[in-house]
Amino acid sequence: MATASVTFKSREDHRKQLELEEARKAGLAPAEVDEDGNEINPHIPQYMSSAPWYLNTEKPSLKHQRKWKSDPNYTKSWYDRGAKLFQANKYRKGACENCGAMTHDKKSCMERPRNVGAKWTNVNIAPDEKVESFELDYDGKRDRWNGYDPSTYTRVIADYEAREEARKKYLKEQQLKKLEKDSEQDGENAGSEDDEEDGLRIDEAKVDESAQMDFAKVEKRVRTTGGGSTGTVRNLRIREDTAKYLLNLDVNSAYYDPKTRSMREDPLPDADPNDKFYVGDNQNRLSGQALEFKQLNIHAWEAFDKGQDIHMQAAPSQAELLYKSFKIKKEMLKSEHKDKIMEKYGNAASEDPIPRELLLGQSEREIEYDRTGRIIKGQDVSLPKSKYEEDVFINNHTTVWGSWWKDHQWGYKCCKQTIKNSYCTGLAGIKAAEASADLMKANMARKEAAEDESAQHEGKRLATWGTDVPQDLVLDKKLLDESLKKAAARRKEEKDERKRKYNVKCDDEVTAEDMEAYRLKRIHHDDPMKDFLR
Repeated sequence: MATASVTFKSREDHRKQLELEEARKAGLAPAEVDEDGNEINPHIPQYMSSAPWYLNTEKPSLKHQRKWKSDPNYTKSWYDRGAKLFQANKYRKGACENCGAMTHDKKSCMERPRNVGAKWTNVNIAPDEKVESFELDYDGKRDRWNGYDPSTYTRVIADYEAREEARKKYLKEQQLKKLEKDSEQDGENAGSEDDEEDGLRIDEAKVDESAQMDFAKVEKRVRTTGGGSTGTVRNLRIREDTAKYLLNLDVNSAYYDPKTRSMREDPLPDADPNDKFYVGDNQNRLSGQALEFKQLNIHAWEAFDKGQDIHMQAAPSQAELLYKSFKIKKEMLKSEHKDKIMEKYGNAASEDPIPRELLLGQSEREIEYDRTGRIIKGQDVSLPKSKYEEDVFINNHTTVWGSWWKDHQWGYKCCKQTIKNSYCTGLAGIKAAEASADLMKANMARKEAAEDESAQHEGKRLATWGTDVPQDLVLDKKLLDESLKKAAARRKEEKDERKRKYNVKCDDEVTAEDMEAYRLKRIHHDDPMKDFLR
């Protein structure tokens, strides 16, 4: 609610003010009126409707929300097009050298350049144009219809009316020609004036019906209390015809969708097709151009799946052209296949006589057979043919692939190679292959011998220095006791460095007993009883 400057109100006045605002919002009380007598919307928030204190407004108003500081220099007028001011009789100094007007120079002149300008001829001096300058406001600068003359739109209306008159005249002439042709074919005498007048009346009625094409126009509004959508909805069904949902009142018959006004199935499937004028909406999808378009889409999908760069939506012209060429090639292949069949088996529908051997299954040829049933004389023996190419030698080979077999592998017999499509090397290649095989066998034998020697050497070292003790190892108890004593003495010397002698003697020979003594005296760090071994 638009209010004046804020004043102190008691609690009771504030409560009454709130009740009045609620009543105005509910429509029970009349809306508040501003200074100009216009009603103020009660739903406007207070922070928008309340005026600032420095305006000192005494009555409710919304002028503070508008542009109340108007600039008098701004205008919404426009240039006076084609207006002329003064036309001189002779050239004036400083005027245009071409036409003689004072409002522009020769460089800015819009007239056709003269052979001899008005400066030298003093003839046909152009009048001065009316030059205006405006300081437009914000809306004036952005008004796209500023300066438009509404009277010029009468030309557009006249153009459309002339077109409509020409169209009616053409339709009338066509109807008259059609009536004349019908009368001549039927042999009726159309020479009487009454018949001509009746024909003209019928023709005028038809023209009037063609002009009344908006008989089913329905206008709907947008963003109003009535709702709906903008535009014209045309119902092309003639009102005298029976509605499709009234053809069959059975509940279990074809379904009618009231939102889209469509009935896909036939409402009367058992009726005579000659008596039916409506067979369902699916009939439109299965006939005419709809069926051709469907086949075109299917062809585009199948061609794309087979690797062709074709897309119905991206390049429809290309897809249609390819489909036409596909149909032409398909018909050509069909005709060729038909010709081959007719050439091989004949045509029963043709007028040519059928050969006797085909008609009776007999012939006068004499064929001689042997005891096994083979043909000896009278007919050429037809050898069975393979679908593969035979006796084709490639890459300098003299035999085909698969003429040689060794170690479960096929190859060429001429060079004994097992690699297909390889180049033939002849006898030299065979010798080189045998030499390389012998060399490989010798290398493998030498490698096996070296592996055996290393295995024996590792076995010997394992018995002396390894961590695993062989099961067949035999130790001497006396030598083992001596080795244990030596190991204990050596450990004592290591603990007490003062008893270590200056000259140390080392023996490189390690026996099996010494190794066993080392194993027995060695401290295992993972052994929980290692502290008791010292």
